[in-house]
Amino acid sequence: MTTPNIHKMKQQICEIGKRIYNKGFAAANDGNITWRISDREVICTPTMISKGFMKPEDLCILDMEGNQLSGHRKRSSEALLHLTIMKERPDVKSVVHCHPPHATAFAVAREPIPQCVLPEVEVFLGDVPITKYETPGSQEFADTILPFVKKTNVIVLANHGTVSFGENVERAYWWTEILDAYCRILMLSRDLGKVNFFTEEQTRELLALKTRFGFHDTRQDPGMEDCDICGNDIFRDSWEGAGVERNAFPAPEPMGRNAKAAPAAAPLDQEALIQTITSRVIEAMRQQA
Repeated sequence: MTTPNIHKMKQQICEIGKRIYNKGFAAANDGNITWRISDREVICTPTMISKGFMKPEDLCILDMEGNQLSGHRKRSSEALLHLTIMKERPDVKSVVHCHPPHATAFAVAREPIPQCVLPEVEVFLGDVPITKYETPGSQEFADTILPFVKKTNVIVLANHGTVSFGENVERAYWWTEILDAYCRILMLSRDLGKVNFFTEEQTRELLALKTRFGFHDTRQDPGMEDCDICGNDIFRDSWEGAGVERNAFPAPEPMGRNAKAAPAAAPLDQEALIQTITSRVIEAMRQQA
């Protein structure tokens, strides 16, 4: 790849850095961004610099093991997280990690993010997992994404923030912005009193639309026909190990094809009801007499 192309990619990383900073997704020196430029090399943002004020010359280049190949500033300490994602997903070219406040609130509370509420979220995100906690910067921390990375493009990092990834830096950033806006809407809706969920038919229409748009959703995979499509079933097995549990947002009624139907109401005994009402009216009239 020629130098002018690499410089342009660095400029785009700096532009996304400004968007992250201006959105309040990265305070002070928070967050980091990478973009793979070859099978062996990755552009990486440096440590100890505000993502809102970076210049292309501030960025460095790493190999796929995290060794710094060029750049006068030291690479981000969390580069291993980005490289682990890229190794697991050859289709991923860029990774964005930051601390969007509403999504990070779910990370701190370890509250599963409800599904089947907004069409855009169903189409672009789907179920969003929460990792177990590990100290940031270590390979153990990077490995917390392994159970999820092939099933989603955005992950909530317990007590930390989010990481999202895609075929370029703008697309990688999109998933984070969609997720944080959604988490804010969920909080506001709960404060108003209620979160309404789609029906199964409405949800399956959205999943069909998602497929037509070319986006993958694990709920459409073979063997998932009987999953509870709005119950976070894709990642539920990871909850116990990560300390994830529902507290703020109750689960919707099960909508999987094997979900038990609600018991039918007992037949209404109209004669008994009329007799009860009549008796109460007569008794009220006697008391007024």
